[in-house]
Amino acid sequence: MRSPNISAVILAAGKGTRMKSDQAKVLHELFFKPMLHHVLDAVTETDIGELAVIVGHQRERVLTSLQEAPTPYPFTPVVQEEQLGTGHAVLCAEAACAAADLVMILCGDTPLIRPETLQAMIDRHKESKAVLTLMTTVLDEPFGYGRILTDAEGGVVAIVEQKDASAEQRALREVNAGIYLVDAKFLFFALQQVGTENSQGEVYLTDIVSIARQQDHRVERFIHTPAIDVLGVNSRVELAQAHHELQMRHNRELMLSGVTLYGPETILIAPDCRIGQDAVVHAGVQITGAAQIGRGVQLASGVVLHNCQVGDKAVVGANSVLKNYTVKEGEQIPPLTSRLS
Repeated sequence: MRSPNISAVILAAGKGTRMKSDQAKVLHELFFKPMLHHVLDAVTETDIGELAVIVGHQRERVLTSLQEAPTPYPFTPVVQEEQLGTGHAVLCAEAACAAADLVMILCGDTPLIRPETLQAMIDRHKESKAVLTLMTTVLDEPFGYGRILTDAEGGVVAIVEQKDASAEQRALREVNAGIYLVDAKFLFFALQQVGTENSQGEVYLTDIVSIARQQDHRVERFIHTPAIDVLGVNSRVELAQAHHELQMRHNRELMLSGVTLYGPETILIAPDCRIGQDAVVHAGVQITGAAQIGRGVQLASGVVLHNCQVGDKAVVGANSVLKNYTVKEGEQIPPLTSRLS
């Protein structure tokens, strides 16, 4: 039995008014790249074949950002001329998904999504024989998120948006994470049936859940924790939180590889940097660019390095700032040294 063709549709057309910015939300940077790029990074590490990106607000800037990435992403651009809701956005991608058996839908403002989470969802969907699998999570404070409505057997009945929910429904803590895996034929048929009779006057993508149930199709939930992995970035506060989470993920990988980090929550190391085993990095250090840090190197507190080569067992003193500089093996750089070239 052949594996189904899977296409991904990434929603990146919105303005993001809560960011209070002239820049499109998905272009705001965290951990060294725009948040949209983090989403594409995750998608391209799964079994998904084709990729469509829905653009609208500042479309040229968004497309240029993707096309000029250090490693350009293979994707099909789809323009949503009017922002008429998430369902309408996906409907715009019907032609781009013509060869797909399954379509995964996710938002371009979820930079913390992990490829292994998406792949696990794909695997679960294939096993379940469902027509639709939706990712959910559980929040202590679910304000603003669509609530998951279930029947007595725990099956998904519908998703109700915050503005359309009753007081009883708003008390529910399981919420829609905004990631779906859907049979392609059903998806685009169902979206043609969705109306705009809601508080926003938009085509809600979430309505495909109730349509699936009305047609006696199987709807699966893929409940994921921790919730932070799947939540969107809607403000500068959440942008900072997401940046910190990605920084800590990377720092954890470095520590597990044999690098000592004192105060890892204060240390910023770009993903392209290479650090040898037994290197010791103290609090407040920043390492950016394509830096190469050798084995057994000591970096004191407050050191800033950009595009530097640091030889094995070298020592860089506290609060030194080095840019485009080579530190020889075993060399000792005094504190407060500045080398900018």
